[in-house]
Amino acid sequence: MQENAERIKSLTDGAFILDDAMETFTYAGGRDLTGYVDGTANLSQEESPVVALVESGEGLAGSSFVAVQRWEHDLARFRSHSQTQRDDMIGRSIDTNEELDDAPKSAHVKRTAQEEFEPEAFMVRRSMPWATAHGQGLEFISYGKSLDAFEQVLCRMVGLDDGITDVLFTFSRPVTGGYYWCPPVQSGRLDLSYLGL
Repeated sequence: MQENAERIKSLTDGAFILDDAMETFTYAGGRDLTGYVDGTANLSQEESPVVALVESGEGLAGSSFVAVQRWEHDLARFRSHSQTQRDDMIGRSIDTNEELDDAPKSAHVKRTAQEEFEPEAFMVRRSMPWATAHGQGLEFISYGKSLDAFEQVLCRMVGLDDGITDVLFTFSRPVTGGYYWCPPVQSGRLDLSYLGL
């Protein structure tokens, strides 16, 4: 992980200033701090580039648009619910990781099912737990050939399309985040020609 970070820093060649960073970690074999498997609905490695990378355009081909959110969990509140209630909140069984067909429409899995949007809202998602002396939660990152898919999912989570809010908001909240553009790499260097650089 540190090796990748150093490689990315070398690519930027002093053009960018690190403003924020959060140390993340793998928890319980790839679970969120709530105990649920994270990333079950992610695309395969073969499918990921199709939705994550811009296909064409001078200075754009091979780039990606990135949405980042840092979520802070209230785990005590989440754990105050029974296991059945927690499964209904997430929309999956914690024991089998199977999606619950009869989960409420407010369940997180129901709100964010990428294949249920028109057009489908597929993106490459990567989330990692974080914890400090002051809190804990999830660092959410998604990559797409545009930000449209992320926006579609976010609008549904907050209930803009049907008035049903994702139950995730009852025990977690986004505390920071942003939209970014990852330029393509040509010959081992960032291609900033789209920006006229």
